[in-house]
Formats: sequence, structure tokens, C-alpha cells
Amino acid sequence: MADVFPIELLLVEDNPADVRLAREALREAQVEVNLTSAEDGVVALEMLRQQAPFEETPRPDIILLDLNLPSVDGHTLLAEIKRDERLRSIPVVVLTTSSDPLDIFNAYNAGASFYVTKPPDLDDYMDTMQQIEQFCFRLAKLPPRKPPSSS
Repeated sequence: MADVFPIELLLVEDNPADVRLAREALREAQVEVNLTSAEDGVVALEMLRQQAPFEETPRPDIILLDLNLPSVDGHTLLAEIKRDERLRSIPVVVLTTSSDPLDIFNAYNAGASFYVTKPPDLDDYMDTMQQIEQFCFRLAKLPPRKPPSSS
């Protein structure tokens, strides 16, 4: 991404406390981030596909995805994102409490960019979010919001 700011981040998380913590951690980020959250996979898909009432929701540059979600779980949502031609280029970072090797394998197999286990400790959680911010928003190159035109 050619240094386009602010970064549009979609956090798919059903725990309001984790959403607040993510907002707090990103507030201290050195990069401007617009965080939009979805409490389940159904709402996330509606946002990503800009279906009513989310027609004006910006396309995210990156998605942070919890696996343990109501209605449509994170594994199913990840598969849907990677199956959709318009969405598959969006990097998806799985951020979840599970450290189960099967969850990790399935997430990468479905197209996750990275898999991060949420630490239970508040300070460690904040540190993890800052490391995600540093790597994903400053070091790594995110895909362009629109496909580049060929010359």
C-alpha cells in the first residue's frame, strides 16, 4: 500500500471488552487507524460486501478475526472471505484465544495471513496489539485498495 492513511481495520470480535482493548491499543499507535468492528461473522460479511445497511462501510485494508464467534464462526468467515474474488486479497490476521494446532492448521489452510494467540494478561494483550500494529501497518506492505492498472 502506497502509504495510504488512515488504515482501515475491520475487527471481527464478539467480546466488547476485547474491542475496547483493541481500540485503546491502537489509539497509541504511531499510524492512523480507523477501526470498525463486527460482533459476528454475518455482520462482518455484510460489511465486507457493503450490503444494507453497510453500503458506506469502507473496504478494510486488513482484518483481525476471532475464531470463536456466534452465528458464523471465524473459520467459516475466513473461508468465505478467501472464496470471494473481491475480498480475497485482504490480509486476515487470526487473533484468538485458541492455541489448538488444528485451529492453527485450518486457519492457514483457509488462507489466513497470520495466526496470533490472544494472551490472557492485559499488559501482554496490549503489547501483542502494538506488535501487530508495528508489523502489519509499518513494516509489511498491505495490498492496494484497488487493483493497480497495468501499464
